[in-house]
Amino acid sequence: MKARIPKGYSGSGSPSNLQQLAKQAQKMQEEMDVANTELEAKEYSATAGGEAVTVTVSGGMRVKSISLKPEVVDPDDIEMLTDLIIAATNEALRSAAAEKEEVMTKISGGLNMPGLF
Repeated sequence: MKARIPKGYSGSGSPSNLQQLAKQAQKMQEEMDVANTELEAKEYSATAGGEAVTVTVSGGMRVKSISLKPEVVDPDDIEMLTDLIIAATNEALRSAAAEKEEVMTKISGGLNMPGLF
């Protein structure tokens, strides 16, 4: 079975095409780096328990703050408070990850290139 050469490929290694492809990849990487820096600076907040718990995370997936309303702190029900903190944290992280995925997909045109982001 013969390998098919992509249309427009001269087969001679076409240095100009390879250089153009390398430039496009470099530009895409630079755009992703800029977008990643901007996303990491953003903050995402989520609440749980009717806004009794608010968690804020960075775009770099780090917890920045946790805010609790006094009425949610019940020494006899620590488990509920723990569940609310986990729920709010997971939702804030999900929001951050979803926006990052959306931005990076827009830049890459949907290409899946491990190591670029």
